Amino acid sequence: LQAGKFIGGIAKLCGGGGGGRPNLAQAGGRDGAALPGALEAAQAELAAALGAN
Repeated sequence: LQAGKFIGGIAKLCGGGGGGRPNLAQAGGRDGAALPGALEAAQAELAAALGAN
């Protein structure tokens, strides 16, 4: 799981963008109301990538 690629997709859910190196990334967005949904998506994507159910 590359941090830059991961955060870029999640940030798009908040109307923003992000990126970085494979081990360090940052992001921002314009739609703060979308943050809870983006965090849920991030948790689900991480769980899937790590093989958790």
